[in-house]
Order: sequence, then structure tokens, then C-alpha cells
Amino acid sequence: MTSYKIIAPQLAEFDTMLSHALSDIGLELTTLQCQTLLLYLDKLLLWNKAYNLTAITVPKEALIKHLFDCLAIVPYLAKGTLLDIGTGAGLPGVVVAICQPDRQCTVLDSNQKKIRFIKQISSELSLDNVIPIASRIENFSGQFDVVTSRAFASLPDFVTAAAPKSHTNGVLQAMKGHVPDATELDTLVDNWNIDIQVLNVPRLDETRHLIDLRLK
Repeated sequence: MTSYKIIAPQLAEFDTMLSHALSDIGLELTTLQCQTLLLYLDKLLLWNKAYNLTAITVPKEALIKHLFDCLAIVPYLAKGTLLDIGTGAGLPGVVVAICQPDRQCTVLDSNQKKIRFIKQISSELSLDNVIPIASRIENFSGQFDVVTSRAFASLPDFVTAAAPKSHTNGVLQAMKGHVPDATELDTLVDNWNIDIQVLNVPRLDETRHLIDLRLK
């Protein structure tokens, strides 16, 4: 496995922070999985200098707002194959894949550079369960047990894009900051059972929610 570069001076601190965060979230990972998560973060920050993968450039802020934020959804994800729409640099899809190596995670984004990054780090970190796809969602065919996203601005827009990619009994799970307003939810309640899970993101003083949608 490759060595750390950007976060090397803070590695011991980050390792401790990650251990405490996993305990708070209720996730048990191996030492290798923890190392892989921190290597992924390191490579994200390294590649960001040339590829503009994230607006967050401070390593500790990225640890919390990217890694911890995505880790918080893992205990609540439905089982089965996963499609991450608009994955960007692999958030949350690559993080989920590291935590759950038995789950097939397809990560989709129209940005070629971001998918190139994911392909490279998936190879370097031996993430055999990550399938990177460079495509717009409307041009992509396939159906999955779970469809998630961290990037959609509107919940109805997410459902419109994600529903055709979901199996009949599949689950749509959208990561959100605030709870969608009543206007958004009202457009969906006739056809969808909606469950809203408050997420605990360690060290993050902002609200986070996972919106779970299942067809009635």
C-alpha cells in the first residue's frame, strides 16, 4: 500500500480522531480499513492540487466534512448493490466500499477527471468492489438495490433521477444537510414512504440527515 504524503505530519492525530469517530458512529473497522480511509483522504488532497476535486483543502476539515460525514451514513444503508449518483471524488461511494468490501459500489459522475481519480486510487488501494463510471445519470443503464447521492440540491430531482436506477424493491437514500422542506416532501408522499434519519457526524457542528425513500 502506498505511503501518506499530505497528512503525514498529522497522521497520529487523524488516526486517533478516526478511531473516536468510528466509536461514536458505532462502526467497527479493521486497522487496514482505517489505514485505507486515511490513504484515500491523503490522495484526495494530493490530487486536488491538480484536479480540483474538492473546495476543502485543510486536511482536518476534510477529515471531518468528507470522511466522517460519509461514515455516518454507513450503519443506516440498506443492503445490496449500491449506486452513488454524482459521486464527485467518491463521496460517499468509495468510503462505503472501504467500510463494506463485500458490497459492490458503482460510483457515477459526468466529470471525467474525478472518475479518473477514482479509478487510480481504487487500483492503488485494491478496492475491487468499486466500479467507476463516467456518465450522466440519464445516459446510464443499470438497476441497483440502493441508490444514494450527496450532491443533489433537490429531493424531488434526486428521486426523478434515481428511481429508474432502482430495483422494484430498491431503496433511495439521499444525504442532506437540513430536512427537505414541506413543499419538496409533499410532492413525494403519495408514492413514497419517507423516513428521515438524523445523523451524528463527530466533530461537525452542522445538521445532517439521511432521507430514506421506498415505493408504496
